Amino acid sequence: MLKPAFEAVQTRNSSSYMLRNFGEGAFSAPYHFHPEFELTLITGGEGKRYVGNRMEDFSAGDLVLLGANLPHCWKTTGKKDKNDRIKSSKSSLGAVVIQFTENFLGKDFISSPELKAIQALLLQCKNGLQFSGQTRSDAEQKIRSLAGKKDHFEKMIGLLQLLQQLALSQEHRLLAPRYIAASSGLDDQQRINPVLSYIQENYRDKISLEQAAQIAHMSVNAFCKYFKKITRQTFMETVIEYRLNDAVRQLVQTDLPVTDICFKSGFGDISHFNKTFKSKIQESPLQYRKRFLGENR
Repeated sequence: MLKPAFEAVQTRNSSSYMLRNFGEGAFSAPYHFHPEFELTLITGGEGKRYVGNRMEDFSAGDLVLLGANLPHCWKTTGKKDKNDRIKSSKSSLGAVVIQFTENFLGKDFISSPELKAIQALLLQCKNGLQFSGQTRSDAEQKIRSLAGKKDHFEKMIGLLQLLQQLALSQEHRLLAPRYIAASSGLDDQQRINPVLSYIQENYRDKISLEQAAQIAHMSVNAFCKYFKKITRQTFMETVIEYRLNDAVRQLVQTDLPVTDICFKSGFGDISHFNKTFKSKIQESPLQYRKRFLGENR
């Protein structure tokens, strides 16, 4: 049984956020979560990256921004030496990790009109973002520069510049499901958030499209079009994503049989659950559990 551990991030008295260079320790941390946002640049090594319900390959240069309380860990697939230490087959292991809260520069500072782009970025990264292309390359250079600075004021300004750079980029993809378009305005957020809350509170039970439409004060047809426009998936696809996320969580955190997990996560039929799980995750529930636990021993 593997549960995500809570991690208390300790910042130095002289800094309002944490920036550290890690060696092998970056890859020995358990599946964990913390209330801070996290920007991680892999400087060396390769293996599997776990974010929420997603397991993907990573290698040097991987750059991701994770939302608050999003479970994650990195596990190398390199061989071990005679001292049982992991030895990467490509390069030495390493990562630069920056962790910060929404209010790392003071309460409501992030709400300043000048930081609208960063506000949207922090909303969008709720389920994790991976950056690519020139954005990733430029950000890597900036992060390495920040890691080498000693002046805390320069680091703070540099971090804001880095976040703004990432916020203005389109070279990214979502790591975990339930994406809400960053272009959604405040009115859209105020309309869609109660619907998402309804899903989150009721996805384990029989859920009603009609009830969701009523919450949004729309007809069913109008709501279906609106919901897909904002979230880029249908209402039922979103419900299924919530159920799958919960099923994945139970698979790696509990010893419950797959049948129990199926019903506890809101699926009404084991055959449908297995088919949906394999379609979305590319392996059966038992295969996923075995692979995850095997990678994290």
